[in-house]
Amino acid sequence: MSTTWSRCKKRVGQWLLISVAGALWSVAHAYTSEDRTLESRGFIENVTHTRDGPGLTKFRNTAQLEFTKSLESSGRFSGISLSGIFRGTYDAVYDLNDDEFGDQSGRRVSFPAPGNPAFLASQPPPPTAPPGPPFVSTQPGYAELFGPPPPAGGGALPLPAVNPLFGGTPIAPNHAPFGGNQGLKLVGEDVHNFENGGVVLAYPSRPCDTDSRGCIDDYLDFDADELKYPEFNDRYDFIRELFLDATMQFENGRELGFRVGRQQVVWGRTDLFRVLDVVNPVDFSRHNIFDELEDIRYPMGIVNAEYRFGATRAFDDLNVQLLWKFEKFRPHNLGQGGQPYAILGAGNFFRAMNTCWELGCTVWNFPTTGLAVDFPANTIGIRQANLPETLDEVGIRVEGLYRSVGFSLNALHYYSQLPSLHGGIPSDNPFTPGVESTFFPYSLAWDIEFPSVYLVGGSADLYSEKLKSAFRVELAYTSGEEFPNSIEERLFSESDVLRWVIGWDRPTFIPALNTNRAFLLSAQLFGQHLLDHQLARVNSIGIPTVAPIGIPDWENNYVFTLLIQGNYLNDRLTPQIISAYDFKAGAGAFAPSISWKRNNNWVITAGFNIKFGDGTHAFDDNRSANPYPPFSCAPPVAASAPAACQSSFSSLGVNGFEPLGRFRAGPFGNAINEDEFQISIRYQF
Repeated sequence: MSTTWSRCKKRVGQWLLISVAGALWSVAHAYTSEDRTLESRGFIENVTHTRDGPGLTKFRNTAQLEFTKSLESSGRFSGISLSGIFRGTYDAVYDLNDDEFGDQSGRRVSFPAPGNPAFLASQPPPPTAPPGPPFVSTQPGYAELFGPPPPAGGGALPLPAVNPLFGGTPIAPNHAPFGGNQGLKLVGEDVHNFENGGVVLAYPSRPCDTDSRGCIDDYLDFDADELKYPEFNDRYDFIRELFLDATMQFENGRELGFRVGRQQVVWGRTDLFRVLDVVNPVDFSRHNIFDELEDIRYPMGIVNAEYRFGATRAFDDLNVQLLWKFEKFRPHNLGQGGQPYAILGAGNFFRAMNTCWELGCTVWNFPTTGLAVDFPANTIGIRQANLPETLDEVGIRVEGLYRSVGFSLNALHYYSQLPSLHGGIPSDNPFTPGVESTFFPYSLAWDIEFPSVYLVGGSADLYSEKLKSAFRVELAYTSGEEFPNSIEERLFSESDVLRWVIGWDRPTFIPALNTNRAFLLSAQLFGQHLLDHQLARVNSIGIPTVAPIGIPDWENNYVFTLLIQGNYLNDRLTPQIISAYDFKAGAGAFAPSISWKRNNNWVITAGFNIKFGDGTHAFDDNRSANPYPPFSCAPPVAASAPAACQSSFSSLGVNGFEPLGRFRAGPFGNAINEDEFQISIRYQF
């Protein structure tokens, strides 16, 4: 019944999108009622992106209708109005380029490494193993089992029906309906060529109704229709905003305003990166960080009450705002494995690791033998995502004006919209089949969690007449955020975080370019500091490591952005350049564009989005840890300190690009090969 209802909603949503788009096109103008109590406006838009290599990455067609209806006053309430935004999208890239991003995407893949976990043959049977003769590997190489090797050599990735570990431990049969080694891509292949790949594995790239492998229940499990029509889903996202405004007047001139319903609450004053603006989650799958936040925030059901003091003895203006989210928790959409935009490549990695947990998988270069190793189900990977069920996200903001300085003081309790991988879940030891699952320190077995976070911070903005400049400052301190950490047994730890931004805006005449109109110059410097950052050069048993182990995120990092925007032809021609640079990642983006407003209705924008810099970074990938003593003990320890092999120990610092190097590369470094040409055509009214 639920599946039928879900399909019905999608079909109704598709019909509504077509109907609304047709109606908007036929009306094609804004509307204001005779009594001016109803106003409506909207737009129809096509956005097309192309990228070298995969070709078409976006062919998004959007229809949006906005309205405001003023209602009669009731009792002590005045200024009552109902406002809403309805949006429907059809992204045809999943149909027009389905061999890259749709139901024909992916391929058979292979690793340039010897197949089969031959190193297991030399290990003695563990004391807890079932009775029987010692295990001896008799399996031929993967290339012999699954066809000839690729031209570069190495063994094919089988994802077989039978795992060669211990003479044929069955892998879940779900591989068979999807053809086994088909519809796959390699994690990180869009960023680097695996010359220092680290832990490398495959992920299924097709929509979840075509290939359900790696689709985590209730989190990044979108089918083809949900990718094509992202607003028409179980969260009713086609109702982008719908809220009721009302004001209660007091005799002393003060007011109590209410806004109740699905809405965006904007606390910050920055672009690209958020400091205080964390009330609403964000859809990064739409276009990474490069779309306007107004377009990619997920509006949430919120009770928003604001007490307006007005002018007081100390302040020129003062307001107090209280927030309560009554809609169930929603995380960021990071992009599902196989989508054109998956920030940090996280969705690809998550899908690969959930496949490992559910069905078993083959991993290249694990632990230190350089072999392609088969793991059975429930050994490594992501088991499930645990989304918060409580409705206790609340916030308060004091905002005002003091001697021409606008300011705010903010406090918020919310659940992290970014996922945290919690190790320590019960998993199987691949060396001891049939033994009950338990917790193995440093093992690559996780649940996805969204920890509780507390934020305090503030902002200030002022204008300097002498400098003809406006300045913006934001500061946020959070506690409760979690980060990957290869020092800890559960592979994560908590850290307080300090984030800040300084912004500068100035209209500036550049006579050589335009003698009549000023250019807008806008710069921002973002900073982030992890107060509980950990890096070490010795592991948990005191052995020096090859490279640092610990938290891959930088202890201190800075990102600079610059906008230069001009206007010509009575503001109908607007060229601009947006650039950003991540100092620690050594990577950035450069996005020149030009917009032409043909008239008040038509807007055409064309531009490029070019990434540059160092790209990927290496970091400890935990493959030299010892989660299954003595069998997974790294050779250097086994030779020099064999007694140490009898207990678990953390990584020895063998590093690579995957999977944790992506945190050091950041959103720019992970998109180093995603240069695009972009064009949008909008009819607005």
